[in-house]
Amino acid sequence: MASRAATKAVVDFTKIYSTLGLGKETVNSLQAFRKRHADAQRIHGTLSSQPTTVDFAHYRSILKNQNIVNEAEKILKDFKPATYDVSAHVKAIDQFEAKAVATAEATAAEIDVELKALEATLANIEEARPFEDLTVEDVGKAHPQILETVQTMVKKGKWTVPGYKEKFGDLNVM
Repeated sequence: MASRAATKAVVDFTKIYSTLGLGKETVNSLQAFRKRHADAQRIHGTLSSQPTTVDFAHYRSILKNQNIVNEAEKILKDFKPATYDVSAHVKAIDQFEAKAVATAEATAAEIDVELKALEATLANIEEARPFEDLTVEDVGKAHPQILETVQTMVKKGKWTVPGYKEKFGDLNVM
């Protein structure tokens, strides 16, 4: 029981849902499983707190008809619980588990790809030169469309950048 309480304190499902980037289907499946588990625990707690023995001596002292008490005692002693084939349920659980594992592996693969891309971006940022050290040629090599736009503007005789005055104001003194 103490380990169950410790487990509940350690597992923060809302953090798991948000940080792992799980899909909606996976989150819904986990939430449905948690609900079924909580319901099963509640029912188990209710049933386990009920007494499981029958006090036939008490009923013999109260009832006049001893044959009914004897018959009830005999039926209870002869009672054998029915056995059920739970293989269908086990098979459904195995299928659910396989689907959950496949979804988790797909999510892990997506996260690995994204992590590698982020690591490459971080390495690129760390290796980048400071902004003050960049030249026009460096910017042109990195983004050739800027050079093409400038060349087109020069050919058309446009010497101002559209939207510059609106954004930064007119710096002319006159």
